[in-house]
Amino acid sequence: PRMELPFSGVFRCYEGEVTLLTQELTGPSGLAFSPDEHYLYVGNWDPKEKVVMRYPVKSDGTLSSGQVFYDMTGASGDDGVDGIKVDQEGNLYICGPGGVWILSPEGHVLGMIQGPEIPHNLAWGDRDAQTLYMTAMTGIYRMRLNIPGVRP
Repeated sequence: PRMELPFSGVFRCYEGEVTLLTQELTGPSGLAFSPDEHYLYVGNWDPKEKVVMRYPVKSDGTLSSGQVFYDMTGASGDDGVDGIKVDQEGNLYICGPGGVWILSPEGHVLGMIQGPEIPHNLAWGDRDAQTLYMTAMTGIYRMRLNIPGVRP
């Protein structure tokens, strides 16, 4: 209700200029590039449309039309799509209904991490980037993984 703009958007800041890339999502939350930076993944925190979008990135840094990469709308749980991270093989780790969803680069569910709390954000840690840190309402959790993550 206290929005400064009449829409929610994904913006790019480059060389001091802010550019709107897309405003098609009602609640964009969670951003991650594919390892080769050819795609931008954006989660949508909306109970009616819990989706992860995939946008091809053009050579000038703008986005081509996005497509639904994965739809979690029918999943049980009240949480929407939140934090997103990518590992070096292109697998996505997505905070969503029920826990952290792990999706292949093709959009297939590889598994889910379910902890004592539903996490809302993620970060790769340790020197080798093989520890996934998950932040929740009252705790921070970590898990060692076999595949290193991609760090900005």
